[in-house]
Amino acid sequence: MTELGGTQISSLMEVLPGIAQVLRSPVADAIVNLIRAACRVREFDIADAEEMLHYAVRRNLMGAEESERVLAEAKSIVLRRAERAAEREHPKKPVHPKPKARTKPKLAPKARNHSKHTAHRRNGRAAKKKR
Repeated sequence: MTELGGTQISSLMEVLPGIAQVLRSPVADAIVNLIRAACRVREFDIADAEEMLHYAVRRNLMGAEESERVLAEAKSIVLRRAERAAEREHPKKPVHPKPKARTKPKLAPKARNHSKHTAHRRNGRAAKKKR
């Protein structure tokens, strides 16, 4: 059986567009997904963080204990966020405000006959001008 060369892989990727996802590294997928989650384009997936942490341990970039500690912290944060989201969807019983003290209702002012009032004012002005 022969191994695929670089040109054969690239021509295969052009012919079969979905094959790029199959051939791509899970670490590369995790990097892309974490970047998208950081930009809030998609939801954070704990599996992506787990893949990145396993990669870091395999490459001796961090210790296994630190990786487990970071992963546990991430899981607890994701769990707390899910609980808060569930509380927002199903709020507790609404608290009714205390009733306000009753006050006397305000009565509307007496309606004025505007025609008499304005006529009186006009007459008063006219009388002043004549003097």
